[in-house]
Amino acid sequence: MQTYSMRGVSKGDCLQKIVNTYGIRFTILREKTFRHSGLLGLFSREGVELEFCLPPQRGLGWQGAPGAGAPLGALAPELQTGTEAYVPIPAGEQLVFPQPAVRADQAGGSRDDSTLDFIEAKKRVLAAAGKDPEQVFRQVQSEEENNQRLILDKLNAIQEKIDTGASKADHPHLARVCQMLRQNDFSERYIASIMERARKELSLDTLEDFNAMQDRIVVWIGESIKIYSAPEKPRGGRIMVLIGPTGVGKTTTIAKLAAIYGIENSGHRPLSVRMITIDAFRIGAKEQIENFGEIMEIPVSYIDNNRDLRREIDLYREETDLILVDTIGRSPRDSVKLGEMKELLDACGSRAEIHLVMSASVKTSDMEHILQQFEPFNYQAVALTKLDETRHVGNIISALAERGKPISYITDGQSVPKDIKKASVVRFLINLDEFRVDREEVEKRFPAAEADQFQWG
Repeated sequence: MQTYSMRGVSKGDCLQKIVNTYGIRFTILREKTFRHSGLLGLFSREGVELEFCLPPQRGLGWQGAPGAGAPLGALAPELQTGTEAYVPIPAGEQLVFPQPAVRADQAGGSRDDSTLDFIEAKKRVLAAAGKDPEQVFRQVQSEEENNQRLILDKLNAIQEKIDTGASKADHPHLARVCQMLRQNDFSERYIASIMERARKELSLDTLEDFNAMQDRIVVWIGESIKIYSAPEKPRGGRIMVLIGPTGVGKTTTIAKLAAIYGIENSGHRPLSVRMITIDAFRIGAKEQIENFGEIMEIPVSYIDNNRDLRREIDLYREETDLILVDTIGRSPRDSVKLGEMKELLDACGSRAEIHLVMSASVKTSDMEHILQQFEPFNYQAVALTKLDETRHVGNIISALAERGKPISYITDGQSVPKDIKKASVVRFLINLDEFRVDREEVEKRFPAAEADQFQWG
């Protein structure tokens, strides 16, 4: 005797599968339970396995089959009561088991009589059990679709955890840090990049430790801040040109640089410095820089055209360590005037260092506009003024990080030459509001021993 087995989620599921595949005539030999391993070891559940045998076959039909003179109840009384169990086939009964239904597209034609008999037999079995066949078929189909959707949802959740290392819902500490970044005026694009990196790189243990998570975020912010590295003293002197909008403090910054390099220079030999201004149009500008020059005993020149500027630079380059060029303040919206000034500054040559001067108190959108409009000048760095007039530095860090621009100098007052320093990462990080910043650790991470020393060569 040949035996078969059928697995399902329940005994009733197994019986239904046997009927669908082999028909209603079979004998159950053994029933046992097993556990599905599930996908990737997940979602395991218990199932049922039935071992059964089929009756011997003979002829073209079976005796006593439904509709052939034998009532259904006589063949399977338990099926009629809905207990989902079949009685053994009486010994010696001569029956022929019908073949499973064959789809029309597989058989190469329309369904034959045996297929129709098989479908009709299933309907009679269900009717004998007191169930509407059409309703059962629809219910089974609906359950299969629901199961497929559940499996698909679980697979998508697993894939998302593999891709992102986290669930969609943010950890409470991440949400808190996100709010702290907004309080510091970081741009939404910058915040989104920090949050994405945190979801990918931070372990659950780090997320649970808020101080440890803050330390990582502060380091990432520090890594996004670029500091301008001044070149060694070039042959023929160094030329620094300051450009920027009106009212940002270019002239005062020029005077501070002249004093630092030409007088104090952190205890080192003072450099030979000369100031050139092309800002002869702003009321009081000429008198202001002239007063600075007289006090510091640093020479000042006045230029208003490209030819004279080139001649002045060529004349003093060899004997001067540093030439500082002050420019006319221009609105970033006045593209014509900006173009005229760029043409004039071309006389400084390709080796000139162009520094864009911006006020730290400017809001993020205006700062981004200024950076964009002055791009044709090919400025190498940004000098920030009026840092003492703003509470937050997130707008500065965001705007410069998104454009990849380094910071050269920081001013935080009107005193000449006191209130100017070389930029450093630590200076920005300690100004972060609400964040716990371990200064000793960030100084180790971002060393800047020469940050406040104005020297080169």
